[in-house]
Amino acid sequence: MEADKWASFSEGTSDSEGYGEDPDDDDHCCAYASTDIPKLQFRKDISRSRWLDPLGLAEVVERKGGLWTTTGIVRNGKIYCFIEEILYLAEIGALHLLSKDDTPLTLEHVYNKVAEGKSGCSLEYYEAYKHLKSLGYIVGRHGIPWSVRRSKANCIVIQDTPEPAQSGDKESRNSILISEMINNMQIGGLRLAFDVYPPNSRFRKSAPGDPCFVLCLASEYPPSKEEIEDLERHSHGIPLIFCLVEHGRVSFFSFNKVELPVLP
Repeated sequence: MEADKWASFSEGTSDSEGYGEDPDDDDHCCAYASTDIPKLQFRKDISRSRWLDPLGLAEVVERKGGLWTTTGIVRNGKIYCFIEEILYLAEIGALHLLSKDDTPLTLEHVYNKVAEGKSGCSLEYYEAYKHLKSLGYIVGRHGIPWSVRRSKANCIVIQDTPEPAQSGDKESRNSILISEMINNMQIGGLRLAFDVYPPNSRFRKSAPGDPCFVLCLASEYPPSKEEIEDLERHSHGIPLIFCLVEHGRVSFFSFNKVELPVLP
């Protein structure tokens, strides 16, 4: 695609990781006014992905740079991106998103998809994801394996995503996923959203290890003791950090158990 054609728009392995490093890597809907959409950055190495509407994912069709070591999930030797990853990479000028007929999609179009909330991500979730990525953390959807062995049929189930039509699409549901649920456990107004890992130049999707914490998106009201205990059980011993997004401001907090002394 010619550079001037892309500029006209308002604008982002196999199962083992062997990607080259790129020194440039890693340094909302209609509710967003056009002036609020970040100005598109331009890079020399830009990847391309194709949106798969039935799955609520994008398949990376042209991979450039080293950022894919820590972005996207690997299924059958292909990389697929969630909508928050697409928007983040599009904002930093590292990814172009195409429709199924290879028409470039604008950055505003991606914001609209996030605002719809049909792909397991809302604008608040994206703000939390973007903030963590900007700090250098490695962030993945909670409960979703980074990669799956080829012996398994690969499939991803997206919450609130309609069943794909039985059409002649090359990438059918059965060829991509294994009923590995999006394990975004929701309790009350709380939801386990992301597994967060510290910066790691040796990170491998095939052996990521345990996250340093699980991020839970909170509502405007403090969680109850019972909700916190339920979430802790579902985080399997990984520390739990809560996140509240209000008017674009991202706040993080956690809870500790404290025993008050018995007064005489």
